Amino acid sequence: MYDKTVRRRRAVLGLLVACSLVLLTAYFGESGGGTLHSIQRGTSEILNPVQEGASRALKPVRDLFGWFGDTIAAKGQVQELRSERDRLRSEVLRNEVRKDEYDRLSKLLELDGALGLDDYGPKTGRVIFQSATVWYATIRVDKGSDDGVEVGHPVLNEEALIGRVSEVFSGAAQVTLITDTTMKVPARAGARQEFGIVEPASAGNPTNLVMSLMQPGARVSVGERVVTRGTEPDDRRQSLYPVGLPIGAITRIENEGTDTQRVHLRPFADLRSLDFVQILTRPRGPRT
Repeated sequence: MYDKTVRRRRAVLGLLVACSLVLLTAYFGESGGGTLHSIQRGTSEILNPVQEGASRALKPVRDLFGWFGDTIAAKGQVQELRSERDRLRSEVLRNEVRKDEYDRLSKLLELDGALGLDDYGPKTGRVIFQSATVWYATIRVDKGSDDGVEVGHPVLNEEALIGRVSEVFSGAAQVTLITDTTMKVPARAGARQEFGIVEPASAGNPTNLVMSLMQPGARVSVGERVVTRGTEPDDRRQSLYPVGLPIGAITRIENEGTDTQRVHLRPFADLRSLDFVQILTRPRGPRT
């Protein structure tokens, strides 16, 4: 039964092939006005409207598939653009950080030149830890005894004096800031070089220092600069701080002209944003 079915199918297939060959031969052999050509044209006239209608009916489907394809391609492009945007944004941020570091280091060098600090053995270090308390009273830097740092050495940033070394390790040092309640810095203020002691005005305020213990009748004005006093010839011991290191500017004066005069000043250095610092490893230098 199976063999008969196969033979029948083969016979039909052979007959169809033979008919196709005969028709093709006849079609290509006759003139353009022949019977087969006429049948083809008639069939085309009948089927063309059907094909056009089917094409119109299927156009939304084709458009839908095209929309899906375009959407997928667009999503891929968007993802690539986002990745490129993120890369460029990261690069911009890195460049901004490098620029900020370059600016800070440049200002440190400018301060060295302006104050003549090369004789004091400045060591440039980076802040690696800052106290989490509201006083911002201590920081830690990446320079220590291996770099010649000792307890008591003055520390500056690119703007002004910020404190002194209070503890030293082989590769790091702790710095107590001038806003710490234990800090007292001999200073001089204004054009008349009035002497006094600078210390924190109140705990928890890194923007307000006070200069007290001034000579009776000392005269200063708001806006004048306050700098370190340094060592005077008649001092019994040398100061930890070289003469003329910037500290801050006078903001207001209490009990002006009296023996209890207190001069408030704002530090030049932003003690809440410390990055690079310099430690003066030969702080005494020449006497003044």
